[in-house]
Amino acid sequence: MSTQSVLARLPFGRRATLQQREALAGIAFISPWIIGFFIFTAGPMVISLGLSLTEYDVLRPPTFIGLENYQRMLGDPRLMTSLYNSIYYALLHVPLSIIFALSLALILNNVGKAAGFFRTAFYLPSVTPAVAIGTLWLWLLNPRVGLINRGLEVFGIQGPGWTTDPNWIKPGIVLMSLWSVGSTVIIYLAALRNVPNDLYEAANIDGANGWQQFRHVTIPMISGAIFFTLIVNIISSLQIFTEVYTMYFGNQTNNAAASAGLFYNIYLFRQAFEFLNFGYASAMAWLLFVIIMILTFIQLRLSKRWVYYEGG
Repeated sequence: MSTQSVLARLPFGRRATLQQREALAGIAFISPWIIGFFIFTAGPMVISLGLSLTEYDVLRPPTFIGLENYQRMLGDPRLMTSLYNSIYYALLHVPLSIIFALSLALILNNVGKAAGFFRTAFYLPSVTPAVAIGTLWLWLLNPRVGLINRGLEVFGIQGPGWTTDPNWIKPGIVLMSLWSVGSTVIIYLAALRNVPNDLYEAANIDGANGWQQFRHVTIPMISGAIFFTLIVNIISSLQIFTEVYTMYFGNQTNNAAASAGLFYNIYLFRQAFEFLNFGYASAMAWLLFVIIMILTFIQLRLSKRWVYYEGG
């Protein structure tokens, strides 16, 4: 039995217009997602907001304490350290990942028939389990036996203590994150393939060189893709967790990352599941949510100045 016939049997079915029936059919098809959203996303968010106003350790019922958890955050030096580390990482990771991914996409755009193989090769790290990535890079960044420092020794360069020197822990994590830019590369490659060749031909006629074409034709035409990846990378950078936790906090034996590798999500996780401060962890989660919302709103407002949309 078709959807239209089912809707026609409803009390209002005979009086409903075709648009109303199509709207109801659409709602019926997306209802599993709507139900899942309220059960697994919106519901837990509301519960966590309530828990942020309580003292809760799972072992005893929640005790309402008002805004004490939020006041406690203002005087928590470890929280400020973790927030600084996350922002520091985001400021390094986001621009470098965009530049690196765009460079690879530009190369792939001119490879020709071999582009399919390289697309797959670049994308594979993006689907590799995060725990495996953390374990692999913990070995690659090992100051004594890691391949990176061994490679630097070939050129007579003394490699830094990527996993032991607090000054190099975050740059090492940024280096690791650049290995998984495959999804961003694919997005940029698709955007580059959609740039009309007529624009480049017109730029050639006007005497524009390669850099001028890239700046005045390529960048504006793919600015929508850059804006999308900018938003996504900022959010993912502030939420980095699995790889760093695997590298520095999983076995609780490496003290090098006690401060330098303590990212916000790691500190949140430890407060909740190691120290059982679920109320405080919920307050931390909402602080991160507010920070991300503010940064996203700022980017949306600024995008009007530099993002180009055809037909806009």
